[in-house]
Amino acid sequence: MAITETPSTESEDRPLGSRAAVRRQAILEAAISLLMEVGYDRMSMDALAERARAGKATIYRHWAGKAEVVVEAIRCRKCDDFAAPADTGSVRGDLIAMLQHGRESFTEEDAGLLIGMVSAMHHDQELADLMRQQMSEAKQGLYDEIVSRAVQRGEPVSLSAAPVANEVGSALFFNRVAMGSGEIDDAFILHMVDDVILPLLRG
Repeated sequence: MAITETPSTESEDRPLGSRAAVRRQAILEAAISLLMEVGYDRMSMDALAERARAGKATIYRHWAGKAEVVVEAIRCRKCDDFAAPADTGSVRGDLIAMLQHGRESFTEEDAGLLIGMVSAMHHDQELADLMRQQMSEAKQGLYDEIVSRAVQRGEPVSLSAAPVANEVGSALFFNRVAMGSGEIDDAFILHMVDDVILPLLRG
C-alpha cells in the first residue's frame, strides 16, 4: 500500500536563509571535489555549476570568480584549525597543542590540495593574495593569541615576533608535507617548538 505524503512547500519546511546556506555549502563541497579530481587550473566555473547542480548566476551572486570560491571552500574545510587555541598554562604547551591539533586534522587529501594550491598560486596572483589573506592571516591570529596570553603570564616572549614564528612554522610544516621527508610526529612537533619557534619568540 503506497504511503501518501501531504505536499508541502519548501518555504514551509525550511527558512529561506537556511535554503541559501544549504545551497552555498553544496557549492563549496563541489569545489573541493573538483579540486581533488582535476586541480585548480583545470577547474572551471561551468564544471562547478554542473557538479553543484546550481546555476552560474547563483555562484556569481556569492563569489566574484573561481579563486574566491576555492579559497572559501578550503578555509571552511579547515575551519576547525582556526578555532581558539587551547590554554595549557604555558606558551610551549599552547604551541604544542596547536600543532598537534593541526596534524590530527590534516589528511593525505589535504596534503594533495595544499601542494596543488601552492603550485597554482605561483601563476595566479589573485589566488595567492586571497590565500594569504584568508588562510595565513587566520593562522596568524592563533599565534597572536598564544603569544598574547604568554605575555600576560609574564613569560619572556615578544608579540612582535609572532608573525615570523608563524611564517617559519608554516614553512617547516609545508616542507615536511611537500618533500615527504618524514612524519609530522610528536618528535617533529617538539623540534619545531623547542628548537625553532620558541627561540624566535624569545629573540
